This record gives sequence, C-alpha cells and structure tokens, in this order.
Amino acid sequence: MKITPVRRAAAVLAAAGLAATSLLATQASATPAEGPDRFATAKAITSTLAEDATIPGTSWVTGPDGQVTVSYDDTVTGAKYDRLSAVTKRLGGQVTVQKIPGKLSKKLSGGDAIYGGGYRCSLGFNVTDGSSYFFLTAGHCGNVAAEWFADSGEGTSVGSVEDSSFPGNDYALVKYPAGTAEPPGNVNLYNGSFQEITTAGEASVGQEVQRSGSTTGLHDGTVTGVNATVNYAEGTVTGLIQTNVCAEGGDSGGALFAGEQALGLTSGGSGNCSTGGTTFFQPVTEALTTYNVDVY
Repeated sequence: MKITPVRRAAAVLAAAGLAATSLLATQASATPAEGPDRFATAKAITSTLAEDATIPGTSWVTGPDGQVTVSYDDTVTGAKYDRLSAVTKRLGGQVTVQKIPGKLSKKLSGGDAIYGGGYRCSLGFNVTDGSSYFFLTAGHCGNVAAEWFADSGEGTSVGSVEDSSFPGNDYALVKYPAGTAEPPGNVNLYNGSFQEITTAGEASVGQEVQRSGSTTGLHDGTVTGVNATVNYAEGTVTGLIQTNVCAEGGDSGGALFAGEQALGLTSGGSGNCSTGGTTFFQPVTEALTTYNVDVY
C-alpha cells in the first residue's frame, strides 16, 4: 500500500501492513503537490493579515486546500470590524470570513487549535497537578515548538512545553502561564457544545469512541486494537490505541474520548476524513501517570 504523506512520509505499520503518517500540523508555508500557487498566495495573505489585521478577537488559519479562513468573535464590532473587513475584502476569494460565538481567550478546550513554531496542532485534555494547570498534546507537536499559542499569528501564549516524549511515546505536557484561571475541563464537539471530561481510562477493543481535532472537528468510530506499534519515519511508537476514526494533519494531539472518559491523544494514521482511514492514539493514562497530573 502506498504511503500517504501529510507533512513528511511515514513508514508502514509493520504489524497491520497499513500506511501510517504522523498527523503533525501542516505548516502554513507548506506546499503540497497540488495547488502550489494557492499556498504561495495563502502565505502572502496571512502575512498581510499579520501586518494589517492583528486585532484582538480575530484569528486565521490556512486549510489543506489553501483557503484562508479568518474568524472574529463577539468583541469585533464597530471600528474593529470595519478595519478587519477592509483588509479581508482586498485579499480576494481565497479568504473566507466567519463569525464565531463568544470571545477568544486562552481558555482552550480539548480539540481546540494550538499554534507553535509555524505549526498547528490540537489540544488534548486540560489537566492539573493540584496547584498548577497544564494541557496534554502529542509529543511530536511538543518537539517542534517550546511555546504554544491560541492564535495562528502566535501572539497569545497559552503555555510552554514542560516535557515532550516522541518517539517511543507520543505525549507532551504544556504548562499554562502563571495566573491563568482554571481552563475548562471539557472537549469541543464543534457543534456549539462541549463534552465534560471527569475521568480517564483505558480503551478496549470494540469500544465506541469520539475524536476531536482542529482540522476535521468531531468524528466517531470504534477501537479496533490496543497496544499497537507504529513505525513512523520519525521513529517507532509503541502501546498505541488503534481505531477506525478518521483524522488529518493538524488533528495531532487532539482528544480521544468516550462520554466523560478521556482515552487518548491523536498520534497518526493513514487515510483522511473523505475516504476514511486508520488512526492511532497515545493512551492518556500513561501521560497522566508520567506527569503526575489528572483530568478534572
């Protein structure tokens, strides 16, 4: 089976004979084989946005098709909205503008986008050691940036990497800035609602699960194996949960869960959310034990 590239090609999953790819977030400057001109344009667009539209309450992201989506929250009104609109209107049809409910803040939920080092990944679960707040994400995300942000312009810091483990494992611990209020103990369902997370557990074969990530939102499926080994180009990761839930680049680190129970962090896989595929997850319990933290 041909290996499908996401950012860099990954080695086949030896045990199952499947193609596997790391789901590390796509760089804004990445140029896939198809539509390179769109990505060159997207880079110019985001540079213009950074120069002319760095307005509190806004964000932007380049999608896998090169389309740039600009979002603005409830606080962007009056002169702020007029300024944003003036910039986006002159950038052409490759820019989509959308209103998002509420107010952008550092209070991220599981599955929300995080940005660092020019990459986009997804937050897994917010956790605590009883006195400070952290979040878990994929180790291959933690390896590429020491600091992570709530916005693609990397202006609003949400924390610094305390530790990252990849390959071998695929988890990282990011500490929120001092003084951060308690982050929400939930997962974004990408339909305007959230799933509260109250506990963590081990996945079991046949279990129905859901996965939340910043590229493809919420998807569901079934656990098809546990203790899987994946041989990525970047190295081997063992002890993973195997599922038939789809995922794509940028979903890395996002939450795998079943109801109120946290199960895993998105690691990598094959396929996509158009044709389906196999996705692997780092069990969250191992990360919780290693870092002596708990979901809440």
